[in-house]
Amino acid sequence: MTELANAEVRPLEARLLHMVFPDHTNHLGTLFGGQALAWMDMSAFIAASRYARTTVVTARSEQVDFNQPIHKGDLVEVVARVVKVGRSSMNVDVEVITENLLTGERKLCTRGHFVMIALDPLGRPTQAPPLPPAIAQD
Repeated sequence: MTELANAEVRPLEARLLHMVFPDHTNHLGTLFGGQALAWMDMSAFIAASRYARTTVVTARSEQVDFNQPIHKGDLVEVVARVVKVGRSSMNVDVEVITENLLTGERKLCTRGHFVMIALDPLGRPTQAPPLPPAIAQD
């Protein structure tokens, strides 16, 4: 691939994997909600940063639904996708999926929506690149 072609490719997704260890859990042996939020925010940050290729910050998190508990010993996959772009904002949907390493069973446990803002070198909001037309129509 040429440098020009590489410059045009903007990844829309980031995937992070984590193991749930005892220090991530509460007295019930399930993942602290704050730890899940931190992992979700980190994945939203990475997805938006890779897409915009500039500094980004979290403007807000909204509608985070914890539907299933995440247990000590689970493998957690956090999937973040840039789904909408405004002038400087990028909306990122995030899913948290657990996998039992012994059985392979996977469950969607948590979903959330984050708004990230692209910043210029002086820390001011700056234009985020528009989504490709095929993606923007979905």
